[in-house]
Amino acid sequence: MRTSQQKRRLLWQGSFFALFVLAPPLDILRLDLTQGHFILFGLDWTLGLDAYRAGLTTSGEAAFALLWRGGLPLALLVVGGIYAAWRWGRLYCGWLCPHFSVVELINGLMLRSSGKPSLWEKMPLPERQPDGALRPPNRAWWPLTWLAAGFFAFLWALTLLTYLLPPFEIYHNLLHGELTPNQFRFLGVASVLLFIEFMFARHLFCRFGCAVGLFQSLAWMGNDRALVVGFNTKRAAECSNCNNACDNACPMRLKPRTMKRKMFTCTECAACVSACDQVQASNLHGGLLNWVEGDAALPVVTGRPVDPTQLPSGSDKGERRGDIRVSAVHPRS
Repeated sequence: MRTSQQKRRLLWQGSFFALFVLAPPLDILRLDLTQGHFILFGLDWTLGLDAYRAGLTTSGEAAFALLWRGGLPLALLVVGGIYAAWRWGRLYCGWLCPHFSVVELINGLMLRSSGKPSLWEKMPLPERQPDGALRPPNRAWWPLTWLAAGFFAFLWALTLLTYLLPPFEIYHNLLHGELTPNQFRFLGVASVLLFIEFMFARHLFCRFGCAVGLFQSLAWMGNDRALVVGFNTKRAAECSNCNNACDNACPMRLKPRTMKRKMFTCTECAACVSACDQVQASNLHGGLLNWVEGDAALPVVTGRPVDPTQLPSGSDKGERRGDIRVSAVHPRS
């Protein structure tokens, strides 16, 4: 059963996935290769060079148009993205990214099919879920797992093609069986490659192959006070019987109770936090994992608790202002 936080995240993911698929046919954003420029909210977004080629503007005006229409939006996007990652980590990956939502979906189906969220997992995960329910693996889920990977691979390939060519032309040709040879080849090759990636390498892509994720992680690692999952070591004994529920819940197969540098690819999805909250539902003190930031995040970086008496007056102590030790690291045995 999903916690309220995970239900909100699912809503964000579903909404952004719908936007990802519908943006081209609604002309919200796409690159039209037939016209040679972007379409943004139904308007042609050009660099203003056609007027210069036609001799209607000077070189200075063309340079300004290039900077205003191309350089400035790109700079704002890059700077804004890096700042968001520097402060909050890979929130885009965990809460918006349409690829990561497919990763989690196939993880769940594979877990039901084989007891393992990935084919490369060495051992099956415990059947007992964080909410106490039993979920034994059932091979009957395998056909749905393969079907889901195939469906989303084709949907992704089709959507990517509509970002490059007029969407209604692509959908019309597809529905009437009139795809051009190049369109057919693109859909076929992209679908096969995405199917292989979704089934066998989805985690590897998120961890090592995605440039957007990599730069977010690098920015996040550069800020010791950025948002991060912290573990309350003072109550570590209370999680001795949870059977590593937080580790098992992580879609990226990370260990949330370790140091920040070992969580380089954390997507801030908070699945580990939700799992811990479910295991500790009857505990008056709540879960042992929490999002923390500011000075409260320093122990996750250093591996050493922070002495509250050494903090500067008025410093940001993160979510648990009354207990700075909430972020102290518990090395997994």
